[in-house]
Amino acid sequence: MSLPTLQNDTFLRACLGQATTHTPIWLMRQAGRYLPEYRATRERAGSFMGLATNVEFATEVTLQPLERYPLDAAILFSDILTVPDAMGLGLSFQEGEGPRFAYPVRDEAAINQLVVPDMARLRYVFDAIASIRRALAGRVPLIGFCGSPWTLACYMVEGGGSDDYRQVKTLMYARPDLMHRLLAVNADALAQYLNAQIDAGAQAVMVFDSWGGVLAEGAFQTFSLAYTARVLARLKRTTADGAAVPRIVFTKGGGQWLEQMRGLDCDVIGLDWTIDLGRARTLLAGASKSLQGNLDPSVLFAPPEVIRAEARRVLEAFGPWRSGHIFNLGHGISQFTPPEHVAHLVDEVHLHSRKMRPAVAP
Repeated sequence: MSLPTLQNDTFLRACLGQATTHTPIWLMRQAGRYLPEYRATRERAGSFMGLATNVEFATEVTLQPLERYPLDAAILFSDILTVPDAMGLGLSFQEGEGPRFAYPVRDEAAINQLVVPDMARLRYVFDAIASIRRALAGRVPLIGFCGSPWTLACYMVEGGGSDDYRQVKTLMYARPDLMHRLLAVNADALAQYLNAQIDAGAQAVMVFDSWGGVLAEGAFQTFSLAYTARVLARLKRTTADGAAVPRIVFTKGGGQWLEQMRGLDCDVIGLDWTIDLGRARTLLAGASKSLQGNLDPSVLFAPPEVIRAEARRVLEAFGPWRSGHIFNLGHGISQFTPPEHVAHLVDEVHLHSRKMRPAVAP
């Protein structure tokens, strides 16, 4: 696939710790329900899965936020649960209820039947990536992603979202052997999945460990961190044309484990809003890790002047450095966010980070 030269590589440079003229910004769930144009496209698609599995629709909604805001990266429109769906667990989305699996895995027989799925069953994801790259025409890089092995296991065992993670934690403590088997299958499947995304055109990849923070000390290292590391160890480091593919890991609620995460074979650690960026930089000193984050998404409900002040606060917490920071929210953007408030955030991040740059040497 012959594609135009990348016009804005600020995000990729920041991931790799290279100097940038401003702090790049993109937002988790930047293509989503807060945008009226997204809601209109989803209505045409008929359902979330109708949207995610249709290459034309997935391309359209991926580009929608870039038409509104000068963001520095696009992220594939898809879902973290595509892989267990390809394993045959029967994924569906009910309006207002979130994802559900028709066939949760809770016993030895069900877990022993799990295998790495044929990646051909996920062809719609890879075709969407190729389509999005063509549509971007080199404007900004495209991020591919997956859920972490542990996060997928939570949904697979619970059968959907959970408030107390009772089913998955019961399995983890009562039958750790089964949990390790489940996580190993997930990790091997996710490595293949991300590599196929890279082959299709993803220029960076991100692992969302959305539920790592619900684990106890010790359990996090054993059942989440170790299997995220297993995924990272098997990923391609470059695209077919030799360009580096940055790897990002985000663990919601994982700030207390940053010192253990410094050994992960990744380029970027994503942070939620519960840890100061300056403190995170200190904890990761010498680890050659860029940081991503970490504005509280609820700030976007405040008046524009507050949004701008909070953006400056996050930038200044990281410090006046020309490299190593990607601005993002500490988790996904809320569906209730006023779209015009996002414009203030993006503008202030670009404006203030450029003002901070002259204070330091190249």
